[in-house]
Amino acid sequence: FNQNACLLGLQNRVQGVVESMDQLSFKDEELDLIWSEGAIYHIGFQRGLAEWKRFLKTGGFIAVTEVSWFTEERPSEINDFWLDAYPEIDTISNKVKQLQSAGYVSIATFVLPEECWTDNYYIPQKKAQEIFLKNHRGNSTAEELVLNMRHEADLYAKYKQYYGYVFFIGMKV
Repeated sequence: FNQNACLLGLQNRVQGVVESMDQLSFKDEELDLIWSEGAIYHIGFQRGLAEWKRFLKTGGFIAVTEVSWFTEERPSEINDFWLDAYPEIDTISNKVKQLQSAGYVSIATFVLPEECWTDNYYIPQKKAQEIFLKNHRGNSTAEELVLNMRHEADLYAKYKQYYGYVFFIGMKV
C-alpha cells in the first residue's frame, strides 16, 4: 500500500499501518478516514465503530465491510453456522442502526458482489489449502482447519442468497 502511495505521489496524504485493532496509536481526531475490509469482526462491529470513532475528525469517514444477513429468516443450517462462528452477524438494517447508534450518519451501504467471496476468497484458498496440507501432512489440526474452511465455502455456495459481505460507510457527526 505504501509503495503504491509513493508511486502515485500520495505518500503525504495516505499511509498504511499495521497495528493491533484494539491498541491503535492514533491521536484523537487525527484521521479523515478509517478503512477496514473484512477485518472489523476481529474486535466486533459495534466495538470497532465505538472505539475507532475517537480517531476520526468530525466529518471523517469510516468504511468497513461486515458479513451480514440479507434476509430476516434463513435455513437453520446456515443460521446456526454463522451464529456459532460470529454471533454479531445481523441484518443490514440492524447494522445500519448500530452504525447510527455509534454516532455516524450512514452515507452508503452496498452488498459486495458474489465474486468477492468466490473468485477473490474461496477459489484462491483451494490452492493455499493444498500447499498447507502438504506442508502439514498427518497433522490432524491442520486437516480439521482445512475441512472447516471447505465446509464454509460449501455453505456459501448453497446459501449465498441469504448472506454476504456488505460495505458500510458512515460519517462521524
